[in-house]
Amino acid sequence: MTAPVGTAAPEIRIDRIAAGGDGVGRLPDGRVVFVPRTAAGELVRLRDVRFARRFARARGAAIVESSPDRVAPRCPHYIADECGGCQLQHLSAPAQRAARAGFVGDALRRIARLEVENPELEPAQSEFGYRAKLTLTAGPDGTRIGLHPLERPDAVFDLERCPITADRLMELWTALRGKRDLLPPGLDRLVLRLDRSGGRHLIAKVRGTTVWTRAEALATELDGRGVPSVLWWQPEGGVARVLAGRPSGAPAPVFEQVNPIMGDRVRAFALSRLGPVARANVWDLYAGIGETTAELVEAGALVESVERDARSVAYAEAAGPPARRHAGAAEAIIVRLDPPDLVVTNPPRTGMEAQVAQEIAARRPRRIVYISCDPATLARDITRLGSGFRLSEVRAFDLFPQTAHVESVAVLDRV
Repeated sequence: MTAPVGTAAPEIRIDRIAAGGDGVGRLPDGRVVFVPRTAAGELVRLRDVRFARRFARARGAAIVESSPDRVAPRCPHYIADECGGCQLQHLSAPAQRAARAGFVGDALRRIARLEVENPELEPAQSEFGYRAKLTLTAGPDGTRIGLHPLERPDAVFDLERCPITADRLMELWTALRGKRDLLPPGLDRLVLRLDRSGGRHLIAKVRGTTVWTRAEALATELDGRGVPSVLWWQPEGGVARVLAGRPSGAPAPVFEQVNPIMGDRVRAFALSRLGPVARANVWDLYAGIGETTAELVEAGALVESVERDARSVAYAEAAGPPARRHAGAAEAIIVRLDPPDLVVTNPPRTGMEAQVAQEIAARRPRRIVYISCDPATLARDITRLGSGFRLSEVRAFDLFPQTAHVESVAVLDRV
């Protein structure tokens, strides 16, 4: 429920930035309140206070006392449309990095009950222009294609430019904006992405199965504007396929890191923490397109990899060195794998399934290197692995500047 009409707007001091990017303070009654777009130390006058059982959420009506960490956001959409794609663009880069390192440390202390300091965080190569993938939503009538406003997943504002996205993709989007009549009927989402060679891809995901008949016409228009692209069409419930252009490398619809430069640094750090791998049995779980598997094999490891997406596995089989690769859910396949000496696991944001953590714990590898994109599920999975492992090291990586997301690598040793 919201605050009663006629009550005075409370003023609160923001104590810290919580996971998710909201500032955290306390209402006069002592209840914790979460306020987006605020900075630690600020005095904020609230509006739209919404009470839950044990906490509240609110919006900032005015900044009464501003923090020195506050900066002017570069993106006009951040203010004018309250874009929800970024959560921390109002903070300076050092303040953002400190907050993201704090998200990892807080989760390990609060959820995993570990006595640890906030980890070291490796800064990104760039604060803007780093994203190699941008997913846009089409409004119901197709006239608006863009992103969701903050806390409004049912709404879409029309995107002009996203400054955290790579310039080559923004060139594609600029050319596309004036040619929406050539996009497929029933458009639901539009995914723009760069491959490792810099090639542009457009994946049109649609509601229904009406065929995209104007893909070649759009490809011709894009060629004429100097932004040649591979055009993919994905019907509802179906698999994406190419309708125009010549793809190379991994298929555009498979998962790849949105910040490939930093993704490579994360992988290099993770592999360096495994120690000697020659002749070791290594599990590579949630293996994606097989980049980690390939490096392990080249270093002399005996690798079994598991990846749910069959298309990613097929690409890894074709492009990578020989390895024992398995396509399917990790929780179904892991019981069939040979006992590991070492484990590398890189699950999605939801973390590892409970069965996966239990099976790893039962097999007792001498070291686990866990690559995480969500501190809370990392901390949960450390508890699921149990007392047979201790956290030896954790490092954070700034893959997603301007947002509340953070990548981390945890090293766990058998005790």
